[in-house]
Amino acid sequence: METKSHKAVERHKKGYNCAQAVVCTYCEKLGVDEKTAFRTAEGFGGGMGQMKETCGALTGLFMLLGYKNSSANMEKPDSKLQTYALVKEAAQKFKDKNTSIKCADLLGVNGAPKLRSCDGCIEDACAIFEEISER
Repeated sequence: METKSHKAVERHKKGYNCAQAVVCTYCEKLGVDEKTAFRTAEGFGGGMGQMKETCGALTGLFMLLGYKNSSANMEKPDSKLQTYALVKEAAQKFKDKNTSIKCADLLGVNGAPKLRSCDGCIEDACAIFEEISER
């Protein structure tokens, strides 16, 4: 059986950035239009526009948590604090596993040791999303 993380890694190999690979893998499950999610996540690859800041796979996970948790109450936004808490939890889980949430650190930019591959980060983001969303 092909796992969601495997599908996300396959999307990455097709040219999706890390954020797009994670977000688009779960669109159907969350009732989100995949093309819109693909467009939204486009600037988040390479650690936010190739600036090597926050990991793209992780920002994709953050988007998924928003899709899953938001009440979408635009008149009275009432779910953002809960979503922020989920994002913080997810970031901590990712950091506990990989030492950092920063793309440059993960990929070993500037001669530092590589902590994790992009595919590994995508797999981790998928696992964390599945863990959190099962509650």
